[in-house]
Amino acid sequence: MSFKAIDIHPHVISTDLVKFPRAPLGGHPSVWSQERPVSYEQMVKAMDEAGIDKSAIVQASTCYGHDNSYLAEAVAAHPKRFTGVFSADVLADNGPERIRYWVSKGLTGLRLFTVGSTMTTQSNWLDDPKTFPSWETVEELKIPMCLQVRTPGLSMVHTLAAKFPKVRIIIDHLMSPEMEDGPPYAKAAPLFELVKYPHVHLKLTSNSARAATKGNATPATFFAKLVGEFGSSRIAWGSNYPASTGTLKEILDESKAALSALPAKDQEQIFRKTAQSLYPSLAD
Repeated sequence: MSFKAIDIHPHVISTDLVKFPRAPLGGHPSVWSQERPVSYEQMVKAMDEAGIDKSAIVQASTCYGHDNSYLAEAVAAHPKRFTGVFSADVLADNGPERIRYWVSKGLTGLRLFTVGSTMTTQSNWLDDPKTFPSWETVEELKIPMCLQVRTPGLSMVHTLAAKFPKVRIIIDHLMSPEMEDGPPYAKAAPLFELVKYPHVHLKLTSNSARAATKGNATPATFFAKLVGEFGSSRIAWGSNYPASTGTLKEILDESKAALSALPAKDQEQIFRKTAQSLYPSLAD
């Protein structure tokens, strides 16, 4: 690639347990956050080694829950390299207040964690009307909303996408679609239902690249279909480092190989330009 990648899904974790105590969503810390923690100082070094220009660091919800203090410190320490995607309890009455607080600290995106390594069953609160004031605040502040959600939560995504057409929604890990059946990827149909919402974007991570090698799937056929349906301007790359195994450079190289059959302009869009449109602070 003749351009440097931008990563919209790495995580950072401090070694200082006193200043930054653990408070994981789900009640217990993720295995990766205990076995492979990466500080923001280490993240800068890993980015330099990988050739990654900038990153939108995502709150390590399975380590810190809704306390984004370490994330805010990382962004403050390296404002030219980082922006931050924070977490907040949008069911709480003070959800909008907390969103405004973290945005005031320089963070520029919100993520709702509804399923994952510490919560293996899809949560059902995502489209609860109690969350709507927080969505309205996100719309007012013009920041994107990331959703960590899987196929069982699709109906809630439809509800929110229809209700908040001005909010740029980013679906983490492509919603972890089933791909193993191979072309024409009938089992991934729930993901492609979201094409009709132009404000819904996709985050293509190392999880996605690895899943596209299983069964009858291939990266060349799946990602060609994905770009053909959504367009590359609605897709951005994220490493998921260090939650995903491997060095950051290895993860980027693996992802570049997975998308190598795409036209060069689509690769640049996915690895850089879409990130800059979603997070203007990462622009050149």
